Amino acid sequence: MTNQVTIRKALASDFDAVIALDFDGVTEEKPAYWRGIFDRYVTIDRDGGFFLVAEIRGEVVGFIVGEIRAWEFGSPPCGWVFALIVSTEHREIGVGQIMLQEMCQRMKKAGVTTVRTMVDRENKLTLSFFRSQGLRTGRYVELEKQLDDI
Repeated sequence: MTNQVTIRKALASDFDAVIALDFDGVTEEKPAYWRGIFDRYVTIDRDGGFFLVAEIRGEVVGFIVGEIRAWEFGSPPCGWVFALIVSTEHREIGVGQIMLQEMCQRMKKAGVTTVRTMVDRENKLTLSFFRSQGLRTGRYVELEKQLDDI
């Protein structure tokens, strides 16, 4: 890779860059959602939470967010990655892979041995990415019910 990628903890000043990256890939803005995440993992720096950004030449080009959760549904403590976004201009050069590796290293250092995420089965690109990084179907099955008929 010709561009040097730096991974660091997110700062409060990264908020606008995160909003711009998220808006680049979706049809609706979620600034209130991201404000809550920032307050939880960046401003307060909650234990067990990780909000990392990727920079190239001082520009934020991606971010990843995760946390360690314990004993939900009988599962021992494990890491969860619940957001990973790379700018469209910087995809396919390893930024996502570097961020995920750094996240996994930090979670392992914190004492967990498993990392999980959830992916929409229709999102082939994201599914392929996580599979290429060694994530496989786990022992838990997601179940859901539409509440429109209630």
